Amino acid sequence: MPPLRVIINGSRGRMGQALLSGAAQDAELTVAAAIDAGDDLVAALPGADAVIDFTHAPVTPDVAAACAEAGKALVIGTTGHTDAQRAAIHAAAARIPVVFAPNFSVGVNTLFWLTRRAAEILGPEFDLEVVEMHHRLKKDSPSGTARRLGEILAEVRDLQYATDTRHGREGMVGERTRTEIGMHAVRGGDVVGDHTVIFANVGERVELTHKASSRDTFALGALRAAKWAVTQPAGLYDMQDVLGLH
Repeated sequence: MPPLRVIINGSRGRMGQALLSGAAQDAELTVAAAIDAGDDLVAALPGADAVIDFTHAPVTPDVAAACAEAGKALVIGTTGHTDAQRAAIHAAAARIPVVFAPNFSVGVNTLFWLTRRAAEILGPEFDLEVVEMHHRLKKDSPSGTARRLGEILAEVRDLQYATDTRHGREGMVGERTRTEIGMHAVRGGDVVGDHTVIFANVGERVELTHKASSRDTFALGALRAAKWAVTQPAGLYDMQDVLGLH
């Protein structure tokens, strides 16, 4: 079987470099093109089977549309999308397989699963807080991973992420409500990514934490997702699907 031909979009970025390194060590993959700002993605698509995109949120709709038109599987690791940009991803997924995940780490996706189970088991008596830390250059806040953790907590509690999330606290904000999800973003240094979910009750506290020390774990997960995606029908998937955790 010939190796899977992948296009790395955002190849000059930190994640792009990690993807190129990971692909070079995988006999089942070959890099069809390394694309970045100013390069022609559409021209490269005929020579590829899948695209892995780690660029910027405003770029995603055009990338998704181009892949849908060419019939190529798409893996999206970019975060910080608006509702309109997410709608463009959903539209592409009606025509091609799209793996859209805030984090491709196997460990983080285990954290997603554990967070859901803990929230179900511990129940509404426990207050919910999410704390994340990333390097000083990260542009979006909270991180896509932290947002997904918040969404999971909201789903279990029958809350709305958009309206029930409290992003930090300042001044005389009053007592914490029982229905809010606290969300706190910390930035500094070269931290690859730390995420902690706190379940706090009177007399006890449960904390679930994942810390990433290398981008390689994200790159290897995204490459794994690309290999999985090309075997799937059109649809919108996440890393939980790739790992069989749903």
